[in-house]
Amino acid sequence: MNRANATVASNGERNLWSRRLALDFRASLVVIVALAAAPLVVTSPYTLGILIVSMYFALLALGWNLLAGFTGQFSLAPAAFAMLGAYGPGLFDYQWHLSLAWGIPAGVIGTAILGWLLGRVVLRLRGPYLALTTLSFAEIARVVIGNSYDFTRGAQGLNVPTLMQSRVGYYYLFLAVVLAVLVGLYVLMRSATGRFWLAIRDDETGAESRGINVVRYKTLSFALSCAICGLAGALYGTFSQLVSPELGLLLQTGIVIAMVVIGGMGTLTGPLIGALLVYLASEWMRSFGNVQMIVFSALVIIFARFFREGLWGLATRRIRVARRVPVRAQ
Repeated sequence: MNRANATVASNGERNLWSRRLALDFRASLVVIVALAAAPLVVTSPYTLGILIVSMYFALLALGWNLLAGFTGQFSLAPAAFAMLGAYGPGLFDYQWHLSLAWGIPAGVIGTAILGWLLGRVVLRLRGPYLALTTLSFAEIARVVIGNSYDFTRGAQGLNVPTLMQSRVGYYYLFLAVVLAVLVGLYVLMRSATGRFWLAIRDDETGAESRGINVVRYKTLSFALSCAICGLAGALYGTFSQLVSPELGLLLQTGIVIAMVVIGGMGTLTGPLIGALLVYLASEWMRSFGNVQMIVFSALVIIFARFFREGLWGLATRRIRVARRVPVRAQ
C-alpha cells in the first residue's frame, strides 16, 4: 500500500507539473503573438531596434534560466558566451573571408563545445565555487579577446556583415528564434531529461542516489545554455554589425539575472516578460541618468526576499485563487 500510495503521489506531482508547464507555454505563446503584431503599430526604426535588443536579452535570459531555473546551477558567464558567439561570424569574415552561413553555425557550435568542456570541469563544484569559477572564465575570455588585437582587433571592436537591411526582417528573425527556443525548452522539460534536471535542482544528492548521472545532465544543461547564449550573440552581432569585449561585461550578466529573477525563475514565460520589461524600462530610464542598475538591483532584492516566484508566479497565483473562488461559492 505504501508503494502504491507513493506511485500515485508521484503521478499526481508529474501531472501537476505538466499542467503548470502547459499553462506556462501557452502564456509564452500569447506573448509571442502580441510581439508578432507589434510592427503593425510600431513604425519607428529606433523603437524596433529596442525591441530587437530586448529579444536578444530574452534569449540570454532563457538560456541562463535553463541552467539556473531548471537545473539549479548558478553561472555568471551568459554574457561571456554571447560575446564568444558574436565573435564567431565576425572572425570568420575578418580572418578567413567566409560568409555568415559558416560564421553563425560556428559561433553556436563553438560555444556549445566550449560550454560542454567547461561544464565537465566546473559542474563538479557546487554553490559559490561554481559561480566564482564561471565568473573567472568570463573575465579571462573578455580580457583575452580585448588584448588579442592582431586576431580580434581588441577593444576597437570587430565589424560583422549583416544578414539583411530591414529592421522589420530582423525583428521577425529574432522573434522566430525566440519561439524556436521556447518550443525546444518546452519539449525538453516534458521529457525524461527535463525531469532529471528538475530532480537535480530540487535534491542533487537524492537524484544521484536514484541512479541519475548528475554530472552528465548538468553538463548537458550547461552546453545547451551556452549554445542558446552563443546563438543570441551571433545574431546580435550581425544586427549591430560591430562586436567588442563590452558584450561580455559582468554588467550584462547582472541585467540577465535581474530579468529572470523579476520575471520568474524556473518558468518559460518569466524570462521572456522579464527581458521585455526590464530592457524597455532601462531604455526609458536613460533620461533620468545612469540609475538603471540601482533600480534593478533593488528590485532583485525585493523579489528575492518577498516574491521569489517573480511576476509570472504572482500571475499564476492570482489565476489559481480566481479559480478556487467560484468552487467555494458553489
